[in-house]
Amino acid sequence: MSEALICSTCATPHALSERFCPDCGMPLVHSPAVAAAAPAPTSAQVRARKVQARYADGPLVRIAAARHQSEAEFLQGLLLEEGIPSMLRRSGGFDVPDFLAAGPRDVLVPQSGALAAREALGTTAPPVGSAALPLNGNARPWVRALAAALAVLVIAFVAAGVMAAVWP
Repeated sequence: MSEALICSTCATPHALSERFCPDCGMPLVHSPAVAAAAPAPTSAQVRARKVQARYADGPLVRIAAARHQSEAEFLQGLLLEEGIPSMLRRSGGFDVPDFLAAGPRDVLVPQSGALAAREALGTTAPPVGSAALPLNGNARPWVRALAAALAVLVIAFVAAGVMAAVWP
């Protein structure tokens, strides 16, 4: 039985179920006989072949922020050229409809590629325990106290308005 995938570095044949060469870690490609009969690869397939397996493990971590969609896609392209897979996420706390390219984006990579991604982009790791936007209940106590005071103030004004309307 002829194998359909080979390693581009060591030319070892592999089964169709494999994606990377276990010996050298390079992505597998179709053998010339199969490649001649196959249709041209899509842009997603071309991008997937650039990803290095050593950078594709672990949970996603935020390594950079971009001001808008096109800047985020530029950073994503830089990471892909280094073999680091990435994805984009709209930053929290920004109210713009999803179909617009405006608004900040987070660039996320797998944990195993975070150090290489930071080196490629020239960014540094955030300090331990810091949060740029404390949206998950990690707000400082004075922020919570201010929010509670404002809520009480709004309720008091609404109640006073209702009382004035009901009892002239």
